[in-house]
Amino acid sequence: MTFDAIMSRWPWRPIPNCPGRFVLASGRSLLAPSEIVPDPTGAITEHVVTSAPDLIVVTAFEDGGLISYRKPDGAFVHTLNTIEGFDRKLRQLGIR
Repeated sequence: MTFDAIMSRWPWRPIPNCPGRFVLASGRSLLAPSEIVPDPTGAITEHVVTSAPDLIVVTAFEDGGLISYRKPDGAFVHTLNTIEGFDRKLRQLGIR
């Protein structure tokens, strides 16, 4: 799975002031990260981060990654990221 393939499969909108990061245009979604990225390059990992109110689910793929925020009701807010956006956000969250 590639960034371009995922970008063309669902509607995404740019996140203001966050180059290389996009949010699923529909907002909250019941799609699991594995449904958006069916063939990740590694394990899908979950992280509790004190600076984020929601559980963070990280899914890497060939040329970027998906960072998903799981809400208490089980819905997700998915963000699609280029390699640069993915790395920058994971560092900001303290995951990398």
